Amino acid sequence: MGVAGLIFSNIHNSSIPELTGIRTMASVPFGCRYRLVDFPLSNMVNSGIHKIGIITHNNYQSLMDHIGTGKDWDLARRSGGIKLLPPFITTYENSNGGRLYTSRLEALMGVSNFISRCDEDYIVLSDCDVICTIDLSDVIRQHMENEADLTIVTHRVSESGADIAPRSKVITADENGRITEVSSYVEGEAIGEISTNIMVVSRMFLLNAISDAGAHGYTDFYRDIVASRAAKNRFYRYLYDGIYIQVTSLESYFRNSMRLLEPNVRNGLFRADRPIYTKLRNSAPTRYTGEANVVNSYVADGCVIEGTVENSILFRGVRVGKGTTVKNSILLQDTFTGTNVTLNCVITDKNVVIRDGRMLSGHETMPFFIPKGSMV
Repeated sequence: MGVAGLIFSNIHNSSIPELTGIRTMASVPFGCRYRLVDFPLSNMVNSGIHKIGIITHNNYQSLMDHIGTGKDWDLARRSGGIKLLPPFITTYENSNGGRLYTSRLEALMGVSNFISRCDEDYIVLSDCDVICTIDLSDVIRQHMENEADLTIVTHRVSESGADIAPRSKVITADENGRITEVSSYVEGEAIGEISTNIMVVSRMFLLNAISDAGAHGYTDFYRDIVASRAAKNRFYRYLYDGIYIQVTSLESYFRNSMRLLEPNVRNGLFRADRPIYTKLRNSAPTRYTGEANVVNSYVADGCVIEGTVENSILFRGVRVGKGTTVKNSILLQDTFTGTNVTLNCVITDKNVVIRDGRMLSGHETMPFFIPKGSMV
């Protein structure tokens, strides 16, 4: 028995176009030093999965730079390891007449060659817009005990609960956990359990489903595979009740990043027994001058703080100038602020320069975003 992993890197890029215009969803920075792909990658590695394919679409240069050989996740291996799978590696895999995939099922069709060459019995599928720390080995164990074809990890939410993407699927199961119905989320209705898009699937079932989908022109995984076959196939759900974050918009990204300032959220995601791995950089420790004042903030290595930082998240290499006040903001890598700058509810992409005396403010429901490389 073996398990391989597949991660969808681009499938939800449209959720947060401000940050995915120049990178994949997988490459979006999160939590001072991480990228979103680090969470599904680490969940798989911590669960003993050491053959992982990452399905790409476009704009994946930054993802390649981040992953490298995979050594930071112990995936630089001769056997197995990590593989970036560009769309339609060969003409035989291109069943869409030259068109890049637009759905989960089409993406799986495009990497069917990778799946068929795997010797493992099971495949773990995961998206990059969901942030959680989950023991996948327990999901795999339940999948095997149920002799399931497919096991979907679900999370219970209330109507006024966490961010829920409009595309989310509501999963209904019987008392034994067997899936009986799959429906689309409708805003304002009572929900129950939604799919996290983390799944364990038997490899041969997945190959047969992909082949059948190609023959019949199916494009929607949940509608054409899960919902249509729920009565005759063994589909189960695994209920996950830990910290669950889904990035559905720029506002959602801002709000959920701020949740890291809460100790219970931070400790629930970054656990000593299930660490989140990322690309290591040999940065100097952050330097705080005598005038620096930092309150309830999350600050990475390599920063220089000469002003005030409150309730904010600073990535590597950020410079906060003298007399500058940064509140309720997220400053990505190598952001430079001059002197006497005031920032509130601001998100800066990488390599942004904010000149002296600037006053910029958004709101928690509409943060002020500054694109990569901009000078304000």
